[in-house]
Amino acid sequence: MSNPLIAIVGRPNVGKSTFFNKVAGRKISITEDRPGVTRDRLYADAEWRGKAFTIVDTGGLEIRSEDVMWREIKKQAEVAIDTAQVILFFVDGREGLTTSDYDVAEMLRHSGKPVILVVNKIDEYSEDKVFEFYSLGLGEPYPISAEHSTGIGDVLDEAVSWFEKTAPDSDEGIKIAVVGKPNAGKSSLVNKLLGFERSIVTDIAGTTRDAIDTKFTYDGRRYTIIDTAGIRKKSRVEDDVEYYSVMRAFDAVRRADVCLLVVDSTEGLTEQDTKIIGYVHEQGKPSVIVMNKWDLIEKDTNTVNKFQSKLREDLKFMDYFKSIYISAKTGQRTEKILSVVDEVYAHSNYRIATGTLNDIVSSAVRSNEPPSYNGRRLKIYYTSQVSVAPPVFVLFVNSCELLHFSYERFIENTLRGAFDFSGTPIRIITREKKDG
Repeated sequence: MSNPLIAIVGRPNVGKSTFFNKVAGRKISITEDRPGVTRDRLYADAEWRGKAFTIVDTGGLEIRSEDVMWREIKKQAEVAIDTAQVILFFVDGREGLTTSDYDVAEMLRHSGKPVILVVNKIDEYSEDKVFEFYSLGLGEPYPISAEHSTGIGDVLDEAVSWFEKTAPDSDEGIKIAVVGKPNAGKSSLVNKLLGFERSIVTDIAGTTRDAIDTKFTYDGRRYTIIDTAGIRKKSRVEDDVEYYSVMRAFDAVRRADVCLLVVDSTEGLTEQDTKIIGYVHEQGKPSVIVMNKWDLIEKDTNTVNKFQSKLREDLKFMDYFKSIYISAKTGQRTEKILSVVDEVYAHSNYRIATGTLNDIVSSAVRSNEPPSYNGRRLKIYYTSQVSVAPPVFVLFVNSCELLHFSYERFIENTLRGAFDFSGTPIRIITREKKDG
């Protein structure tokens, strides 16, 4: 499951990026004393009191401005607000309330999301410094100084307390994001799976502008399908409407449990397809490569094998991929897609018993010892699976720097050989543990 999302919003120059950098633990946003520096949304994964989340920084909001840049920043922030579980609304405690603050507050009230009012730049707290902010009608203000790291913990305590209250409906079932280039047949596939015309299907690329969620039940199992806009190369994204559709598609990948990567078989796997698939891989999502428009391919007895060989060549970085050859237009093999979704989802959530895991890794190390570097050899003391979706394994070793990429690959292949992790990435991380 994806982490809950916390969005930071507010007018320009109220200290949003400084707060973001403190929580992220590293300098990601550019912080300058001029408005409009942070134009795009910036994400970082973080944790507070054992609760993992993703925090997103947005550009400053000037809602009444007709300037093109401010309109774009507003759209960016709206996307972040739409996808967030909790919103941190930042205001400037030194400057006091402005008309822009009231505008943003009104916008946030209409979002229906929990909003935490953060009064920044309060270096020394006194009640009279925050009293006027009650007039925004957003509840109790939280005074902080992001620059001096005071009050941040109180804000995060309140933010993470909302996660369980705003947790997605458990009836959503498996969330499936349908992604790919424009005109690959994503909406036709969605319509076929749902059994009715929900998305507009035309031969014009980019007809589906937003990521749209639809719940449905099939064979007694619940699913939510997320139909997204086609993802183009950045140089091809000409109008700002499409630009934000692409961002929503990437948000859909983030919150999905499984991704269907729809490829036009008549074009084959393109560079852009590979980039989209790479993004899904980086996000740790199980996936299925859906080779669509298979009815248009001239076939002989070896056609599927040829296509599979080409996929293996192009997707060397994720040789665990699962693929299916379909026609959304004719319905050919579309009924098999959900069973493959169930399969890769189960693989992504599979947990290996600790004893079994250590037996397998120990046996692999005995059969193929790690090479030595400068007279030192890697020792793997113990292995533990620490999480699922995707499966993450920790190797406790004598020295992290002695684990060469090729040997890490050997360990991964050993695990994949012993257990069926097809369709899902797995992660291997190391922790040093001294002898004795």
